[in-house]
Amino acid sequence: MYQYTDFDHEFVKLRAAQYRDQLERWQRGELAEDEFRPLRLQNGWYVQRFAPMLRVAVPYGELNSAQLRVLAKIARDYDNKPDHDLSAANAGLSDLTSLPDHVAHFTTRQNVQFNWIPLEKSADVMDLLASVHMHGIQTSGNCIRNITSDERAGIAVDEIVDPRPFAEILRHWSTLHPEFAFLPRKFKIAITGATDDRAATAWHDVGLHVVRNEAGEVGFRVMVGGGMGRTPVVGTVIREFLPWNQIINYLEAVVRVYNRWGRRDNIYKARIKILVKAEGQRYIDEVEEEYAEILANDGAAHTISQAELDRVSANFVAPATLNCDKSDAERKIANVLRAAAEDDIEFSRWLQQNVAPHKNPDLRIVTLSFKRLGFAPGDATADQLDRAAELAEQFSGGETRVTHDQNLVLPWVRCDALPELWKAARKLGLAKPNIRLLTDMIVCPGGDFCALANARSLPIAQAITARYQDMDELHDLGEIDLHMSGCINSCGHHHSGHIGILGVDKDGQEWYQVTLAGSDGSNLSGQAVAGKVVGPSFAAAEVPEVIEALLDTYRREREAGETFINTLRRVGHDPFKLAANAARVSTARAPKGEAQAA
Repeated sequence: MYQYTDFDHEFVKLRAAQYRDQLERWQRGELAEDEFRPLRLQNGWYVQRFAPMLRVAVPYGELNSAQLRVLAKIARDYDNKPDHDLSAANAGLSDLTSLPDHVAHFTTRQNVQFNWIPLEKSADVMDLLASVHMHGIQTSGNCIRNITSDERAGIAVDEIVDPRPFAEILRHWSTLHPEFAFLPRKFKIAITGATDDRAATAWHDVGLHVVRNEAGEVGFRVMVGGGMGRTPVVGTVIREFLPWNQIINYLEAVVRVYNRWGRRDNIYKARIKILVKAEGQRYIDEVEEEYAEILANDGAAHTISQAELDRVSANFVAPATLNCDKSDAERKIANVLRAAAEDDIEFSRWLQQNVAPHKNPDLRIVTLSFKRLGFAPGDATADQLDRAAELAEQFSGGETRVTHDQNLVLPWVRCDALPELWKAARKLGLAKPNIRLLTDMIVCPGGDFCALANARSLPIAQAITARYQDMDELHDLGEIDLHMSGCINSCGHHHSGHIGILGVDKDGQEWYQVTLAGSDGSNLSGQAVAGKVVGPSFAAAEVPEVIEALLDTYRREREAGETFINTLRRVGHDPFKLAANAARVSTARAPKGEAQAA
């Protein structure tokens, strides 16, 4: 895990002190609301439907146990949901009091969010975060946001080059960059060094793949102009190979051209994807021209030296206690598999779904599932964060990582500790063997929290989760990506789901569109592509029936060993469309009580 420097620590402390001064001046009336708003946004403080929301940056997803405990303290002491039912005051939204209190929320961009912290307490929270090298800098605003990566970076068996040192160097470059503080719109970068794209890079403003060319040299494959929202676009490859030491210079050119020509007159057309789509080769040519000019004038200033890469790389330190004798790995793995055969089927399934191979053969990568009944997907209570810190210290060298799929990974687990870890995680409700299965869904907070949402997503997610609690059925269905957003802004990445659900507004009522055959670009899903709408929107009560009809069609049409997405691609959308629309008719004709119960 990255070892923060004295400079890092001093930097976030000074930023927290600066924010406290800004807050106090606003409270005294010395800063007008319009003046304070951009300052709080630059530190991750939004105002949502009911209360402020804080977004905490987690660079490339890495969290140590001390940071988890501070997040737990913030959830417990500051994230206090009101006792009364807020839905009554907001046009019939679901009863928020039914959701657990004092929670943190893991996002698809490896950040952590809190939804109920009063602004008057915000400076105290920033001081707490700074005490463990954390902050909310550039988690909001029209700037370069938190840089995300593969949760298995540095440890994946399919990794070509560890992307984390490059992500850290780019974090240094982009943080408070004076030229890029007020871009036309927010700007997101994702980076991976593996053959399996677990970071969904094609769906980002810039997607970077660390690769080696035929000569064995390290460089970047650069994609630009990906994004979801109203206009889903997969990124365009503009460089097949860029030498690694030129990445800052080249990104300066990419962002500078966007800053020059990106739309500022229309928020819906302001993202770089619109510029790249509209200008095509002209945009690429201008980036190359700008890059050449940077190299000619001041390229040496941002060309990364080998010494700098080595310095940053040396700050990523594997837990020393895990440097064990590799010769024992086969025996330990055999013991684990034997224990799985002798124990109940749940442990065997957990090994299959939640445990992944590691670059070190004596270790495994374990995913703790934060997708369970009674919780919003990606939510962790204060107690669960504290317990996760304990699991990290006991089993993973004190380190965890937030995943793109809104779970937590323990990246350094010894094979012989897997049975004990499973038992400990199961007691906490975090060992559900559902990773990559239907109920491991990506879901945004939706209309229950977000002022931008057109519809609720959490009640729909709970209804689907409740219906598919039978693990035999889930494992029979196999790997399925279900993604859900409460509005077209696509925070739930519905475009990239094998099954996508989008909340829409129809005459002031909540309705839901269903899309099929989307992909995030991972090996499971294949080439990144946006899903296609199966038909007119559905009422909330119809959505679980529609999902069941789609899955029944899959069961009927699949061939032996075939996944949902591969069956869908082979037979086409038509059988699934017919089934979805038939489910709508069936639900509409059911007696009123049955339709509501659905």
